[in-house]
Parts: sequence; C-alpha cells; structure tokens
Amino acid sequence: MASLKGLIRRLVFLFEKFPGLMAVLAFASGVASYVLVEGRETFAQVIAVLMLASWLLLVLEKWLRAGFRNRFNLDMPPAIMRFGTQMVHQESLFFALPFFLAATSWNHGQAVFTSVLILCALISVIDPLYYKQLAPRRSLYLLFHALTLFAVLMVALPLIFQLNTRQSLQLALLIAFLFSLPSLGNLFANGGRWRLPMITLLLLVMAGGLWVMRIWVPPAVLELRGISLSQYLDAEQRSLGPELEQIDATTLREGGLYALTSVRAPRGLRDQIHHVWIHNGAVVDRITLEIEGVSNSGYRAWTHKLNFPADPAGRWQVRVVTDSGQLIGVTRFVVTDSAAVQAP
Repeated sequence: MASLKGLIRRLVFLFEKFPGLMAVLAFASGVASYVLVEGRETFAQVIAVLMLASWLLLVLEKWLRAGFRNRFNLDMPPAIMRFGTQMVHQESLFFALPFFLAATSWNHGQAVFTSVLILCALISVIDPLYYKQLAPRRSLYLLFHALTLFAVLMVALPLIFQLNTRQSLQLALLIAFLFSLPSLGNLFANGGRWRLPMITLLLLVMAGGLWVMRIWVPPAVLELRGISLSQYLDAEQRSLGPELEQIDATTLREGGLYALTSVRAPRGLRDQIHHVWIHNGAVVDRITLEIEGVSNSGYRAWTHKLNFPADPAGRWQVRVVTDSGQLIGVTRFVVTDSAAVQAP
C-alpha cells in the first residue's frame, strides 16, 4: 500500500509540474480512438463501453475525490480533475466524429451539427480556448458538456444495445441531460426555491430544441452508400438499369420509378427507413423499408413507385429518412412536361 501511495504522489506531482503532459496524452488518446474505431464495429463496441464508463466516473467525481482522500490521505489536485474532464471530452468527441462524418449529408442542415462537433473537438484540444474561453462561461460549458455526451451516446447506444435510431435518439437525450444535472446544480447554486423549477425548465427547453431539430442530427451509425433511380430493376441481382436524373411525364406514368438504397449499418442492427417522395416541396408518398446490418457493402432495398400525380412535372426528391425523422440521404430528379418533350 505504501508503494502505491508513493506512485500516486509522484504522478500527482508530475502532472502538477507539467500540466501540459496530460493534455498531450488526452489528445493522443483521442486521435487513436478516431483512427482505430473507423470500420471496426467490434472494437467500436469496446470503446463505446469505455466512453460510457468514463462519463459515469465524471458524474461521480465528488464521491471519488472523497474516497481518494480517505483511502490515500491525499487531495486530488483541481488541475488533475480539470484535465480528467477535458480528457473525457476529447475522447468522446474524437470517438464519435468518424461516425458523424460518414453519416452527414453535407448539402443539408446536418452539416451544421457535424461542423459544431468538429469545432468542439478543436476547442477540447486547445487549452487557451478550453480553459480561458469555454470553462469560465458556465452556461456555454454546460451546453458543450451536454452536446458531447449526446454525441457519444448516439454512437454508443446502437452499438452496445442494438437500439434503433428512434430509441437511440430518445434515450441519448434523456441520459445526456440526466448526466448533466450535477453541472446544472452548480449553475443554479444560489437559485433558492426556484432552483429545481429552473433546472427542470432548462432541461425541457434543451431536450425539446434538439428533438425539434432532430432532422439536423445525422443518424451516426447509418451510412448511406448510395441511392439511385431507374425505370428498370434486376431483383435477383439487386441492381438497377440505367440511372436517370430527368424523365418525361408520359414515360414516368407508364413505368413508374425504382429507388434503390444501399445503407451500411452495424452488424445486428435492425431499423426502419423510409423513402419519402417529395414533389415541388410537398410530400406525396412515404414508403417504409426494413434494414438489417450486414456486410460492409451495405444492405440494399428498393421501392417501386407507380402512383404519381396527374401532373407530375417539376422538381422531385427522394429522401431516405429513419423512423425518428433523421435524414440519411437524398437524391433529386426532374420530370419534364410530355408536350414540351414531344414538340419539334
């Protein structure tokens, strides 16, 4: 026991004397997570469990410090605890980023959410920004804290528990804000009898805002490998004929259109996705598909739409969305007026 106490004292002294050392270690660990997780679902599951465990330790920080003091008769320096929090943030962001980068539709509002995550990751590794600009602003720091946990949960929950996207989104929101309660308590430390109502209201506003804007949150574990349109489909080979971006109204009504989607999902994950057909900005059809995680090439499924409006001319979109309303991908095509096509 004496040798263990001596080792801990030396480590504490080392990190107090060279505070930048822990930042370097945290950054290296975060980058390693980024590199190792990509394309390795089994390894990602292990990392996901470790991420959730680190957040649990963060929540229990006060009790752990007391236990450490009683056990080793040594106070954990505040600098060590701050670096520990920073390391959890770094690990979480660099773990979640590869999944969000792969799942983001960059021509959509999802680019804003993923760009914010990238910005958070940069802030977490730049000490002057993290400690001098972010940490002193408690409200902003709370948002950073909750967003980081929400991002890692969106990846970890489906990988560990094989939850679908709707379940993952709802549970991630709930857990993120429950885990943020200790920070909220510090934020309203002098709130008196209004403390609990203020905390509850803030939680509801934050959770409601994210739920309303869920279409901007990429479904982190679902990656669109391709979506294409054609009038012909080889069902046995699950392949389309010539792809198209434009078709005339008469041809469209005669043969309809096939939409083929390839979605990559973690092994064992089952989910529902929908092909949402949109004509000039208005939803005209919604067709449901079941997907199941398989090989790296992705799960292929298609819909065949035959029922079109009397006047289908105009701009069309086929959006691939999850059961929770999150966008996986989109393709566009144009239907021209038949008379205009046939005119000399």
